[in-house]
Formats: sequence, C-alpha cells, structure tokens
Amino acid sequence: KRFFDKAMGANGDPDKVAMDKSGANKAAIDAINAGRDVPILVRQVKYLNNIVEQDHRAIKRVTRPMLNFKSFRSAGSVLAGIELMHMIRKGQFAIDGADAMSFADQFSVLAGIVRPV
Repeated sequence: KRFFDKAMGANGDPDKVAMDKSGANKAAIDAINAGRDVPILVRQVKYLNNIVEQDHRAIKRVTRPMLNFKSFRSAGSVLAGIELMHMIRKGQFAIDGADAMSFADQFSVLAGIVRPV
C-alpha cells in the first residue's frame, strides 16, 4: 500500500492498474479503492504485465556489459539516458522539428545538452 501511495503521490492517480496475480498488490489496491469515489480498475491478466516486462529487456541488454554501477546516482543518470533514447525511438516524445533531426540530435535537445557541430 505504501508503494502505491508513494507512486500515486508522485505521478497522480491512475485509471487502470495492470498487475500479476499477486494477492498483496490486489489487497493494497482494494484498500485504496475503499476510500475513493471512483475506484481504480485492476486488470490481473498476466499477458498485460508481460508487455511492460518486455520493455525492460533492451535496458538489461545494454547495461549487462557494464557489469555494475559505482553509485545510485550514476545508475540513475545512465538509465535515464537509455530510457530517453528508447522513448525517442518509439516516438513517445514530440518536439518541434523532430522530423528533420537525428535521434542523437533529439536526445541532445531533450537532455538539455548543446551538441557541437
């Protein structure tokens, strides 16, 4: 329940939640729904959760050769960059003039880095 409270505090209330058959997660959402006017829809279908898990496969492939990160800060920075690049490739970011820019240029704009010419 603490996890869901913290996630909803940072990201807002979801309309739907996809999860596996975990009884603890279902009980936590049921407890949260007890105090709400509009309940959160819980979808406990294993195939829906597999889509989310498969999205992380590419990150594992990229970070495995790195062996380990020295600190949480460096891990967060590297993973944020990898996630940003994957989101650009999937077309999940819309920026002005993106059609004329390469993936690297889009990354530089979104990351706030001025790329040398």
